[in-house]
Amino acid sequence: MEKLLLFTPGPVNVAANVRAAVGLEDICHRELEFEDLLRSIEGRLLQLFEIRNEQDYQAVVITGSGTAANEAMLSSVVGDQNILILSNGEFGDRLHAISQVHNQNTGFIQFPWGEPINLEVVAEYLQNHQIDFIALAHHETSSGMLNPLGTIGALARVNGSALLVDCVSSAGAESIDMERDNIAFCSSSSSKAIGSYPGLSFVIGEVLEYEKLKSIPARSAYLNLYKFFEFAIGRSQTPNTPAIPLFFALDQALANILNEGVRHRRAKILRTAKILRHEMKELGLTFFLNTEDMSSVLTTVFVPPYVDIAVFRQRLREESIIIYAGKGPLKDRVFQIGNIGEFSDTDVFQFIAVLRETLNKFRIPEDAGITILSQHVPDPPMLPTVPPLSVVVNGEVIFSKTALVDSLGSDHSRTIPGDSAPVAGEITSSI
Repeated sequence: MEKLLLFTPGPVNVAANVRAAVGLEDICHRELEFEDLLRSIEGRLLQLFEIRNEQDYQAVVITGSGTAANEAMLSSVVGDQNILILSNGEFGDRLHAISQVHNQNTGFIQFPWGEPINLEVVAEYLQNHQIDFIALAHHETSSGMLNPLGTIGALARVNGSALLVDCVSSAGAESIDMERDNIAFCSSSSSKAIGSYPGLSFVIGEVLEYEKLKSIPARSAYLNLYKFFEFAIGRSQTPNTPAIPLFFALDQALANILNEGVRHRRAKILRTAKILRHEMKELGLTFFLNTEDMSSVLTTVFVPPYVDIAVFRQRLREESIIIYAGKGPLKDRVFQIGNIGEFSDTDVFQFIAVLRETLNKFRIPEDAGITILSQHVPDPPMLPTVPPLSVVVNGEVIFSKTALVDSLGSDHSRTIPGDSAPVAGEITSSI
């Protein structure tokens, strides 16, 4: 089978040593070898999240997708208290659907896909309701929007609420400060920016918050978060049989990030996003979100009016490139380009070359007012063997054959623009 380049937000192309880790030795999950493996993963997850007081936090690993971690969190933490779900896309809506199954006292503020969460609307809701927990998706993958944990966490702290955060597609790519941002629990997955295979997820939480769960009646047998915590701290084991090969792979993927440096890895992902966005703009493509609202993980691109998205994706697939199509209200309007896999710079510029060639193959009516992307389209294949010498965005060199990622700095932060227009969220509540 020919290698596919997965320009998606997950699953992703994995490193060779992660692929090899799946085939390591056979071990039993109730023996010392697995206990050592689990402790290694737990410690490395806390390092990935740059937890400063590691003794105050615990990671638990669940055999299941990111949705399993979200359901473990939402079904175990709230009990008879009140939770408010904030949503501006599919995965916020999914948090609401999960919470409705388990929590009678679930409030919901729903903003349109791609619209920033309006803090004034949230603050007004909090003034009129007793809310113990606020839950949201950090990176709303359906649009590519990064929601601001800092400002929402500060608002929650003032209100006396704790945050539950879906970090499924942001962990490893974006800065997440649990201690600063009042996050009681967060969830994530092995198969996104962490760079391993699908099938494992995890929850990180404060030890004091875990201990509160003991008095809350279980609402799930398999996804009982307190039971995972109890097994982790008491036995270095999981309550149920784990997918051991995936644990080996996750441990190796985490080791890769830590060896590279957590902030260096985030900067590398952002750098790749900048290169892709610059090159796609050069092709005349436009983006669904403003730059300040975008994550480092993916770019949501408007489908040009002369392009059939199904044919477009199929033609890219014929060149061994996989991208995501839009869904929900964005179906047939956008496509999504992820950049969190194990890519070389040559892979990135190969994608751009194939993208250019594919767009040029679509017939464009003369009266459409659209400029042909290239006057001279070479016969396929047109894949470059090496990338260009440099890419410059706003005067900043973000790629060169000799320059490394150091010029980007060690980290980046996100804020909500001060002049963003108010959005009247649709509010529903059973509180």
